[in-house]
Amino acid sequence: MAVIHHTTLSPTKLELLARWLPAQPWYTDGGSAPVLTKAGGFRLDDPEGEVGMEFMVATDTAGPAPVRYFTPLTYRGAPLEGAGHALIGTMEHGVLGKRWVYDGTHDPVLVAQLFALLTGKAEPQAQSETDTPDPTVRPHFPETGLGAVPGPETVVQSADASDILVRSARPLILRVHRVLTAGDEAAGAAPGHLSATWTEPSGERARGVFVTVHEPSA
Repeated sequence: MAVIHHTTLSPTKLELLARWLPAQPWYTDGGSAPVLTKAGGFRLDDPEGEVGMEFMVATDTAGPAPVRYFTPLTYRGAPLEGAGHALIGTMEHGVLGKRWVYDGTHDPVLVAQLFALLTGKAEPQAQSETDTPDPTVRPHFPETGLGAVPGPETVVQSADASDILVRSARPLILRVHRVLTAGDEAAGAAPGHLSATWTEPSGERARGVFVTVHEPSA
């Protein structure tokens, strides 16, 4: 069970993301600096209790219309070997000390738990409360018997998604939708998907598809 510490962070998560986002292929604001607010998200627990995992929605209001970015994050007490390319930055946590913050699509712990969530073997947790399930996070993937996933084999970044190739009983792609839109159109004919909610700048709640599951192309 992850314990949520309500303490100081320097820099903050949003400050780290604001520095990192403009260099990503899915950043849509054409060179202007992002102005971010946290709009929602959820957490997953690490069975080993070592890695913090947060699935954050951050809304950028710098442009003419709000843009909602979805970023899976991992928080580690030491660098993740071989993942320097996925490092978002470091921060000082008021309780835990120095933390290394990674784009979680490259972190084997997060990928394994995301797959477990999709297959009903992990329970989503509230973003800011300890030991509190989040029923607004809804996985839909009816297949069973696929086994566990050790982590990503490859991660391919595109203008609106990160495709994570994983191998269980057979290869699958977990497509992380980096720019969110309200509604279920993104699920399309995908055999599986994960939806969740966020808060719009107007204060209204919206639901959209965060992750879809696909078969690799031949």
